[in-house]
Amino acid sequence: MNDEQTRMESVVVAVDGSEHSLRALQWAARAAGLLSASLLVAHVLPEDLQVGLARIRSLGQDPQIADPVLETVKGSLAPRAGQLSVRYVSLEGSVAEALTQAARGAGMLVVGSRGRGGFASLLLGSTSRALAATAPCPVVVVPHEARTTKGPAGGPETSPAEEGQEGRRSAAGGGGRVLLGLHPQETHDDVIAFACAMAELFGGGLEVVSAYPVPPSPMLLVGAPAPTMPLPEMAEEDYSELARQTVRQQEERLAPHTARHPHLPLSPVVVPADAAGQLVDDAEGAALVVVGRHHRHRGGHRLLMGSVAHAVLHHAPCPVAVVPAAGQAEG
Repeated sequence: MNDEQTRMESVVVAVDGSEHSLRALQWAARAAGLLSASLLVAHVLPEDLQVGLARIRSLGQDPQIADPVLETVKGSLAPRAGQLSVRYVSLEGSVAEALTQAARGAGMLVVGSRGRGGFASLLLGSTSRALAATAPCPVVVVPHEARTTKGPAGGPETSPAEEGQEGRRSAAGGGGRVLLGLHPQETHDDVIAFACAMAELFGGGLEVVSAYPVPPSPMLLVGAPAPTMPLPEMAEEDYSELARQTVRQQEERLAPHTARHPHLPLSPVVVPADAAGQLVDDAEGAALVVVGRHHRHRGGHRLLMGSVAHAVLHHAPCPVAVVPAAGQAEG
């Protein structure tokens, strides 16, 4: 167990009784088991119930109520009794704020891609999106069943977190594979460290995807009927040099991390322009995609969700971890 893993002493998972949150619960329980971490199962009470409790408290009483969602969840974790240290907590306040507070000091927060509310056709719910952008720890968003694929990443039945250590090693190149989106100039070391730790945990190796820039098409700069802006054409050797430069930068960023994980199988990938598309394509059958959270807005100090993180969260068929850098706990 390396330093990154030993810091993950607790895993928080948000539940609301929906099928999406129960999938997240199963993923979180397996991850906690692999990490030898405690599991905190958190449910934010419905707003109408919170209002009723507040009225009762205003009369000087301290109501004690059973949380039916947590009672149901306890039943789903019954087969793991004695294998995990599990706590259950009912929270009050807005969902995003309450879960953000609950995740302080945790190794990761796990959520489903959608909850009970909203439109069924949404790829990503507003709460999951808000938590991925602001939570104080890595947020793992587990996709709903319609987006998942068969195998370890696609459903709780055969997740690599369920297997023993030797079983995970034999899954190399399949379900245990972790993908990392790496921008050589912008991705923080915290993101790389998290990806390496999770890849070592799942045992299927780490694929690192970086993109090098290419000039935009003239048609993207000026639309018809205005004349297109002439752009100098890049020679094939110029593209090759950009690719080689990106490879060198990628190797330099990874070097201190691979030194700490000398036995971690590594697959570097360099593509033109579209890292998000490559990550989504390669996520088929993977255990996890890891991306950094923020890019600084050019007009000021405000932190925004990066375009790669945004695209992968919406389209990857496997769980996605959005990792903040130190000091970027909240945007």
